[in-house]
Amino acid sequence: MTKYRNRLPQLDGRLFLTDGGIETTLIFQDGLDLPYFAAFHLLREADGTAALADYFRRHAAIARANGAGFILESATWRASADWGARLGYSDAALDEANRKAIDMLHGLRGEFETADSPMVISGCVGPRGDGYDPGAAMTPEQAQAYHARQIATFAATGADMVTAITMTNTPEAIGVTRAAQAAGMPVVISFTVETDGRLPTGEPLWDAIAAVDGATGDGPAYFMINCAHPSHFAGQLAEGEAWVGRIRGIRANASRCSHAELDQATELDSGDPVELGRLYRELRGRFGQINVLGGCCGTDHRHIEQICGHCKLAA
Repeated sequence: MTKYRNRLPQLDGRLFLTDGGIETTLIFQDGLDLPYFAAFHLLREADGTAALADYFRRHAAIARANGAGFILESATWRASADWGARLGYSDAALDEANRKAIDMLHGLRGEFETADSPMVISGCVGPRGDGYDPGAAMTPEQAQAYHARQIATFAATGADMVTAITMTNTPEAIGVTRAAQAAGMPVVISFTVETDGRLPTGEPLWDAIAAVDGATGDGPAYFMINCAHPSHFAGQLAEGEAWVGRIRGIRANASRCSHAELDQATELDSGDPVELGRLYRELRGRFGQINVLGGCCGTDHRHIEQICGHCKLAA
């Protein structure tokens, strides 16, 4: 059963953590094979399922130890139709994988949640295409149709919300939002930005947020920024701007490299966890509404620990 769908506790403004870069951690640190970066593919075997559960435990334990809330983000970024087909999944098998991913998080919530550390279960939706390159963008109608089945599955499993991560373009973000609205699910849109703070399409972040809000009646519960180092986007955020107030979450990269550079890299760039924690604290100092904090490419539990520690001190 859903617990927080009708009232997301992170909207109250307290500190919430989420996990780091799940795919880069599982590949480069845990030595697991993730074809197409599909973490959900691990759920087909007991050892893979256990590895995923251990990954989430490392992060949830940080939140519980520090009295912070936590967003349990499902390992389903690639668990949509096109990516599933590449891995040989039927529609029914993909539905089952999405259900299993959410069921795992229900179990982990029972294991880790306390009164001081509410734990929200989010169904993770990824882009139809690449998370760095928008390619040929769908229309909002096409995007809604494409993402509707996965989101409906999340709704039926009792997930509290949906988070669309690494959205590269506004039509797809609009379609995801409409699909979530149709399923009665709160939705969060997290945009990928480049080193200039703009979407991979070249669109300014403020225009993208305005476009999604305008097309969906302010549909998203809030917006997030992900898959870029804070130095890439911090300068684009201006105090007092209404659109900035719609941003509540950050999932930054550990590395200062561009997406093109990361695509060519053969080793993981984990950056400096302490520096990343300090940069998050500076962002929180400027924009107090930003209270959902996690990581993206190259980050792991060490970065989340530093982010939490720095931001608790600034609270």
